[in-house]
Amino acid sequence: MLIRNNFFNDFFGDMFDDPFFDRGYAPQTQLMKTDIREKDGQYLLEIEVPGFTKDDVKAELKEGYLTITADRKEPVERADERTKYVRKERYYGTMKRTFYIGEEITENEIHAAFKDGILKIIIDKPQPKKIEEEKTIIPIEG
Repeated sequence: MLIRNNFFNDFFGDMFDDPFFDRGYAPQTQLMKTDIREKDGQYLLEIEVPGFTKDDVKAELKEGYLTITADRKEPVERADERTKYVRKERYYGTMKRTFYIGEEITENEIHAAFKDGILKIIIDKPQPKKIEEEKTIIPIEG
């Protein structure tokens, strides 16, 4: 009997070392810094989205990809001739971060919470699948 449990090991082992995840997304990943931990049969992602509210952040699972989107609109201000910005550094707009978590994971195995600018996502680790080896009988001629 073989036990297959390499899905998340392979996934998390290669995912963050793979430059694919940073191509074209450098500004977003710099803003959405993520820590990933494994504990008690679960994976915990802690994603920084400072300055955003819970309503600004969305998590979507599609075809094995977990995509986190944060969208913050610039506030509309009244025109005031006496006040001018000298420098404006706060980020407004949309940013995304995508992680491949596999097609075996469903939304029922993902739990999310948002507090103090941190999005915490818990993903239940899939249970190893037992694969029964098929026996092939070879006839012996005599």
